[in-house]
Amino acid sequence: MKPFRKINSRVVPLDRANVDTDAIIPKQFLKSIRRSGFGPYLFDEWRYLDRGEPDMDCSNRPLNLDFILNQPIYRNAGILLTRENFGCGSSREHAPWALADFGFRAIIAPSFADIFYNNCFKNGLLPIVLDSATVDHLFKECKPGYNLMVDLAEQSIVTHFGETLRFNIDPSRKHRLLNGLDDIDLTLQHAEAIKAFEAKRAAQAPWLFAVPR
Repeated sequence: MKPFRKINSRVVPLDRANVDTDAIIPKQFLKSIRRSGFGPYLFDEWRYLDRGEPDMDCSNRPLNLDFILNQPIYRNAGILLTRENFGCGSSREHAPWALADFGFRAIIAPSFADIFYNNCFKNGLLPIVLDSATVDHLFKECKPGYNLMVDLAEQSIVTHFGETLRFNIDPSRKHRLLNGLDDIDLTLQHAEAIKAFEAKRAAQAPWLFAVPR
């Protein structure tokens, strides 16, 4: 998993509350578990005028030109600014996969759905919770071309106009993002202890480890 340390990026203001995971990545795309390739289908029903299907070539699909991600100035943006309860609905991990594959590294909102919030940390995304008044302030400032600098180590956000904001994060989640550790990486940090336990257990109960003939 790619470490998250600092990002200075354009911000996409998605001014919608209660954005559910089916809007983030519609259900027909859940057939694949590759973890990659979902970026073209992010917010599929909002970005395009036709229905998307897995493995569809999106290069010639009709675009909804009113949707913010289709505006050229927001190409390559790495920060999503949105409203409360982002990522609600079903618990599909495909939602953070699609956001990350599109290029987002951080999402700022007043609140997130719990399962989506947890899944972000497992996939290299930083979900930042700020109070509603601060998010309102950022939306008012966020004109096309607006940038934020997010520093995870300092737990700070420097706005386009030089204001510094602070955010809270659980220390263990901060550690895993700074070091790019997914669940498997975290487990492998204890590889020697696991091997020692397995050896001890095999000596205590060898019949559990016998290979069937």
